[in-house]
Amino acid sequence: MTDDRGVRVGLHALEVRPDRGEWIVGRQGHDQVVALPGIGLAALRLLAEGRTVEEARSSLRTDTGRDLDVGAFVERLSGAGLVASIGDRRIDSEPSAVSFPRLRPTHVRWAMSPVLHGLLLAVPVVALLAALWDPGALPSWGDLLWTEYGTFNLLAQGAVAVCLIALHEMTHLVTARAAGVPGRIRLGTRLQFLVAQTEVSGIWLKGRKERLTVYLSGIALDAAIWGSCVLARFLGGDFALLPVIAMTLVAAFANQCLVFMRTDLYFVIQDLTGCRNLYADTGRYLRHLAARMCGRRHQDPLSSLRTAERRFLKAYALGAVAGTVACVFVGIRLLTEVTLPLFTRSLDQLVHGADPWGRLDALVTVLVLAGLQGTWACLWWRRHSGRLRRAWHAGGRRLRRD
Repeated sequence: MTDDRGVRVGLHALEVRPDRGEWIVGRQGHDQVVALPGIGLAALRLLAEGRTVEEARSSLRTDTGRDLDVGAFVERLSGAGLVASIGDRRIDSEPSAVSFPRLRPTHVRWAMSPVLHGLLLAVPVVALLAALWDPGALPSWGDLLWTEYGTFNLLAQGAVAVCLIALHEMTHLVTARAAGVPGRIRLGTRLQFLVAQTEVSGIWLKGRKERLTVYLSGIALDAAIWGSCVLARFLGGDFALLPVIAMTLVAAFANQCLVFMRTDLYFVIQDLTGCRNLYADTGRYLRHLAARMCGRRHQDPLSSLRTAERRFLKAYALGAVAGTVACVFVGIRLLTEVTLPLFTRSLDQLVHGADPWGRLDALVTVLVLAGLQGTWACLWWRRHSGRLRRAWHAGGRRLRRD
């Protein structure tokens, strides 16, 4: 902040909600939200009323007996994209990209209807009752191989998975938009998985009902589609892709249970336990433990948190390490024992095979496998390259000092 403490601060349109003795403050359309104590909220309100930085500081000192550095506080708010101007200086902050910007909350208000939610949940419940009556209505993993042609199996399963993922993520986006929260759908990675994800950071500014609705909406739709497939089989439907759709959704739900990654169920657990940033706090705690094991003095990053939150984070950290190790181990086994042999076999068939249909099948397999792995590698590098470069430069500086 400048030395002139008589400046006034312009704030963007902000949303505020209470949260366990603090206040969550943010701006829709931007990814960052901040948690403020009571004195921080009081300072924010004084600034919004048009008080200068010095006037706000003096008023807080009189009312609370505490001397808050309002200038540093404003800089923190500015870094979070909440400040529009400081005196004559405009603060430019680009809003986050939005998927389907023409979709308005009024267009999709129905997505928050309890009646709709009840109907969606009734479908899988009825399907389970039907399956108890006739277990043959439940598909099995063998039903995924619905044709003898490997290419058709691969393409059909890929097309089904893409459609289901698109519906799942659109459900998150639609329910978030109905709650007045912009969002965007993008591709990303979780460990060895290539995923689509919907970013709706602004949902933190809404009530718990809206938050849980957005987090669980994708799983609810998946369950309704799965239940519809089972009911269709129960009623005599023999469409070949029904079991493919159902088993793809079973696999998708299994992935949602990997809560040591940021899945939908992870966000539900984070919200219900009151952890503000479960994944990041766990990462800081594990780095703290690693530093202590290496003999370096390192302050516990969880010391400022509530006792119950610290206990849960420590238990979650243990589960996250075990789950990550197991997931990476399985991923390596699949890569070395399934993906690479399939790729090399298909490549050999493509180069040396005599059957035209066999070579076409091999070509499709090679292109699909290479495309998936290449996309994952590009997205992983885009996400982690900055961190790897910083670690590389930091390691180089330590070596030069040594």
